[in-house]
Amino acid sequence: MKFSPFNTVALTATLVGLLSAAPADTCAQTGEEEKSDRKYASAHWGGNYFPNVELTSSKGEKFLFFDDLIKDKVVLINFIYTRCPDACPLETAKLSEVYQILGDRIGKDVFMYSITIDPDHDTPEVLDQFMQTYQIEEGWEFFTGKEEDILLLRKKLGLYISEVNKDPFDHNLSMIIGNQKTGRWMKKSPFENPYILATEIGTWLHNYKSPMRRDQMYQDAPELRRLSQGESIFRTRCSACHEIGRLPGMPMKPGPNLLDVNTRRDHEWLVRWIQEPDKMLAEKDPIAIELFEAYNKLPMPNLRITEKEVDMLLDYIQTESRRMKKIMEVEAIAAQQDVEVMDCCQKNEEMVLDSDSDTITDDIVATENTTKEPTEQTPVDQEVVLSSEKGEAISSQPASSSSGNMPRPLSLISWACGLGLSILAFRARMAPRD
Repeated sequence: MKFSPFNTVALTATLVGLLSAAPADTCAQTGEEEKSDRKYASAHWGGNYFPNVELTSSKGEKFLFFDDLIKDKVVLINFIYTRCPDACPLETAKLSEVYQILGDRIGKDVFMYSITIDPDHDTPEVLDQFMQTYQIEEGWEFFTGKEEDILLLRKKLGLYISEVNKDPFDHNLSMIIGNQKTGRWMKKSPFENPYILATEIGTWLHNYKSPMRRDQMYQDAPELRRLSQGESIFRTRCSACHEIGRLPGMPMKPGPNLLDVNTRRDHEWLVRWIQEPDKMLAEKDPIAIELFEAYNKLPMPNLRITEKEVDMLLDYIQTESRRMKKIMEVEAIAAQQDVEVMDCCQKNEEMVLDSDSDTITDDIVATENTTKEPTEQTPVDQEVVLSSEKGEAISSQPASSSSGNMPRPLSLISWACGLGLSILAFRARMAPRD
């Protein structure tokens, strides 16, 4: 079949028209889909899906789950119970790091909710004490309610698995984060990196409304080092509550500092404490009870780790303790060097002049804070104690009976200074002039 020039031009124009119209149609279609998605999210993940059950906060206040807690908000929701011996304490400690990273955004544009699955025991008073134990304040609230309402919430949020929850207190450790307004929800683990979780909640779910920092570029990122198994265990299981040494400005952890814990505690006791803290607390071990009382009654959770993992963890703590002690020594020296150096002519009220030995000592003479005026009966050569401006005494003894003479050490210093100035003046006069 032969195409005439006219047919060729017409076919070309038709193809160009189709190609040019395609993007416009695609954009229009995409816009309609976005509107449809938003509409679907508002309808499907709105009040007709989430149960508007009543919950009671740790302060005893009543809230409706949908209307008061999640409607048009970015939220993090997990389920715990305060009598949990292992997972829940660690889960709460890990989420407290996210809480600290987000800072004052909590309670304003990000909301954290923990709901108990043991409402018979976890009354508002118990939940309030639990929050105080983990130093949780405004913005992150704990709730209780009716058992059937809480069970319904777990199922609607996708956090209930019948196979897992055969035991009433054996619950799914996953949590959920989401933006109810946009209908975007994600199931997450509370044991993930807290900085990643904070970024997902504070940035992704807010559709990047806050400008991203551009001062850190991928090509400038340092090479990641390989972590030992002991360090990995510490970071994932222990770092939420414990630190190894402390530098100025570091936040306080809720648990004890583990610096040199290998030498401060008996090895066998330490191994068992890491493996079976709940049993040792139940047995009223004196050291375990002392730690429990000293650290705001915060129970050490059972980490469910093997004896080999305990050995690797203790090896890491010992190695890290040596490293941190060196860093702390350097920081201490640096802090001392930052102290303002006293000027050579500045009065040092802690110096004592001893004219008998011609030496200067730093001993502080203990005396009354009031100035003692010499009386008529005081001999001229008697030691006179003068009160300084700060109430610290300075003791001096004249070199002779003449009150106008200076103590011998000061006379020698004055003579040496005069000689030095004379030599400098002489050299200046003898220097050749251009």
